[in-house]
Amino acid sequence: MAKKIAILNGPNLNLLGNREGSIYGEIGLTEIEAACADECERFDFSLEFLQTNSEGELVTLIQEAGAACDGLIINPAAYTHTSVAIHDAIRAINIPTIEVHLSNIYAREEFRHKSYVSPVVTGTICGLGPTGYILAIGALATHIPE
Repeated sequence: MAKKIAILNGPNLNLLGNREGSIYGEIGLTEIEAACADECERFDFSLEFLQTNSEGELVTLIQEAGAACDGLIINPAAYTHTSVAIHDAIRAINIPTIEVHLSNIYAREEFRHKSYVSPVVTGTICGLGPTGYILAIGALATHIPE
């Protein structure tokens, strides 16, 4: 049976392709989802790909992924720097989790240098644009038990 992964995206990522292209690129979330679906086929993963602007909904989606999936990729967006609730939700689930950011959060404003998510994930990929999602799928493949 195929392993299942979830890719969860936080606030404003629904605006990709239309928002600050110099920082986030010109590719929309739909195109990122399609590339992720293609990459998941290489590893025989089924994919759940979701986006929400709501912190509470993102916490619920993390909890649901912990119960139903074998791995999680999360781009918490701005909640990276503010949400203890997301930190706690990831800490409470028992699946490999990769944090992804399109931009290099350490090359941006000082307040973006602190991630509440990084201490509770398996690994973090940032600054590589949409390729970060693809790399995260490959990373999960090495961390999900057979």
